[in-house]
Amino acid sequence: FLVQVHGQGGVKFQNWAKTYGSSPELYFQPTSVEEIREILDMARQRDKRVKVVGGGHSPSDIACTDDFMIQMGKINRVLKVDKEKQQVTVEGGIFLSDLNVELSKHGLALANLGAVSEVAAAGVIGTGTHNTGIEHGILPTQVIALTLLTASGEILECSESVNADIFQAARLHLGCLGVVLTVTFQCVPQFHLHEVAFPSTLTEVLDHLEDHLKRSQYFRFLWFPHSENVSIIYQDPTNKAGPTGLHAWLWDYAVGYYLLEFLLWISTFVPSLVSWINRFFFWLLFSSRVENISISYKIFNYECRFKQHVQDWAIPIEKTKEALLELKAALENNPKLVAHYPVEVRFARGDEIWLSPCFQRDSCYMNIIMYRPYGKNVPHLNYWLTYEGIMKKHGGRPHWAKAHSCTRKDFEKMYPAFPKFCSVREKLDPTGIFLNSYLEKVFY
Repeated sequence: FLVQVHGQGGVKFQNWAKTYGSSPELYFQPTSVEEIREILDMARQRDKRVKVVGGGHSPSDIACTDDFMIQMGKINRVLKVDKEKQQVTVEGGIFLSDLNVELSKHGLALANLGAVSEVAAAGVIGTGTHNTGIEHGILPTQVIALTLLTASGEILECSESVNADIFQAARLHLGCLGVVLTVTFQCVPQFHLHEVAFPSTLTEVLDHLEDHLKRSQYFRFLWFPHSENVSIIYQDPTNKAGPTGLHAWLWDYAVGYYLLEFLLWISTFVPSLVSWINRFFFWLLFSSRVENISISYKIFNYECRFKQHVQDWAIPIEKTKEALLELKAALENNPKLVAHYPVEVRFARGDEIWLSPCFQRDSCYMNIIMYRPYGKNVPHLNYWLTYEGIMKKHGGRPHWAKAHSCTRKDFEKMYPAFPKFCSVREKLDPTGIFLNSYLEKVFY
């Protein structure tokens, strides 16, 4: 029987940071698998491509299309919670923010989360979302099974034991293998986190990296470019109840960030102010020790505050010191280069997922940022190219969700399993119905 699916015309899609957008010819919000099948049939008949989108958070054009767009927001149920195995199966469109609350009711949690939870389960694994913690992999390593609706309308169950090859491809799928209908996550018992942030210097943290990594389960640090200032952040499971940093919140949100946006806007006219702004804000918000205890997902998630350009590459963990010092030297030797704070440095365990930036190596992610005060574009190209050059030199691999200038040639060098992924993609989507311009640069 025929379900009539209606696509909307005239919808303008924009990512969260409003740095990329597109105008799909038809925009769909299906409520069932049958409807998605219909949309794929219609696309085949009309020779259109299809792009599936979740929360639209990716700071790149990975989700953009001018053809058909499927927004998965209505396919968002929790299908099964297995308390004994501590596993949860959800539909691909569920936001992690909803899943966190739902898991909490069952006394469960995800062992690691990225900074933002307004993202769909299928999207999180599509781009390889990560957080930090050398004992923890990127978020897709928590996925133990998934189901995939392929271009031909077939549904594939994938896990370590069934369709194992497709599973290792689909755990970081770039949206090009099919539509991820369900995802099964391995969870852990619900836990609280104790977060401690304290000031340090770049020299200290780089010279004692091993110690820091051992000392805290979810260790990361923020470096303030144009200075030696560093804020170290430890997050560790705890059983104590404790302070929730309310006054800090009020100050950060009500005063700190309005002031920052204003000062950065002024710095677009006087770029030399940036190094002063970075130092000033370190002194204002990061120079004293701050503690906070809360349920895990509230500590993992934090506000991205305002619009920004970001780059985030993963390099082998043993290159951390060298690469950061090179970035620092590049900024010092080129007074024209300005860099907003912070450079966020995080760590992740190696894995076996074919297109994971951490494929077969423990990695350090180095996230650089340029804010866009009041939506104004700030020149960042030179900083970007300098950073990419350093990352490439040290064997880096870019975060798939973020803007980068790599092409297929680069990926073939970076990823030993790249040819394997390509052959699975070509088998599952021979006509390239799930491609877009971002993906063409990756595969052609």
